[in-house]
Amino acid sequence: MNTSLHNYMKVGTIHHVSYPFTGGDESQKLVSLKKLLTDGFFEAIEVGHFYDPLVRLQAIGMLRAAHVEAIAFGGQGITLGAGLNVNDLDDARRNKAVRALKEGIDEAYEFGASYFAFLAGKYAEDTVEQSYQALVSSIRELCAYARQKGGMGLEIEVFDFDIEKRSLIGPVDRVVRLAEDICPEFSNFSIQIDSSHIPLLHETIEQSVLPVRPYLRHAHMGNAVMHDPSFPGYGDNHPRFGYPHGENDTRELADYLRVLLDCGFLNEKDRPILSFEVKPQPGEDPDLVLAGAKRTLMDAWRLC
Repeated sequence: MNTSLHNYMKVGTIHHVSYPFTGGDESQKLVSLKKLLTDGFFEAIEVGHFYDPLVRLQAIGMLRAAHVEAIAFGGQGITLGAGLNVNDLDDARRNKAVRALKEGIDEAYEFGASYFAFLAGKYAEDTVEQSYQALVSSIRELCAYARQKGGMGLEIEVFDFDIEKRSLIGPVDRVVRLAEDICPEFSNFSIQIDSSHIPLLHETIEQSVLPVRPYLRHAHMGNAVMHDPSFPGYGDNHPRFGYPHGENDTRELADYLRVLLDCGFLNEKDRPILSFEVKPQPGEDPDLVLAGAKRTLMDAWRLC
């Protein structure tokens, strides 16, 4: 493509993935957030949970001062970190997961986020239908809660179903079924995809993207290692593009962009958020990894 990629998308990145926080002083998150907010390449920022309410207020103030309007909130860590499951067959545990996500929705509204993302939990094959119905119940409750607070959208992110996250959502036929069950009742519900998860789902780009296009509002770009558990970065670890034994590099990202263009997701009229989910692996510099992601995107765009 000869025209600017920014004409077709709001490029973003996930703050807590690009700059994983490992220290005790949460205010250090603000240092890396400022790096992103002063980089004009990014029109969108995806944030996660801030435990310290004072640091959270500072982060919100920084986003507003930088005039970032495309904000998304990743709530996946809320349930993953606490071992909660929104499709738990135990109602007490499922309700605990729903309550935790409602608190996340409250926080996302504080940030002024356009989207709040979460994921389905693990399941057993012999009770897959019961897990699915539990998930539907949880999503209906969450969508109703978010809708009565304002106009923010809720997204379920598609993850692997048999490698690491082992999420109910999940293979594309189940993703489409869920969207068809929820979207007629809740217009604030949609699907989020990630190019790093497509290989982990054993699907092609077209198989993963095209059936869910009517329900797609927001997408991620990333890489995965999946062929050998002994390889560094194996599973849902979002290594950089070009990582050894990785599935996605410039050519694969170009194929992903081309499909998103051809189906109309990437467009000039209503530019969607397309964010990096690329995490520095042990020993790697986060700034260099993010710079490499930007170069890969620009090179892939030229191939479209």
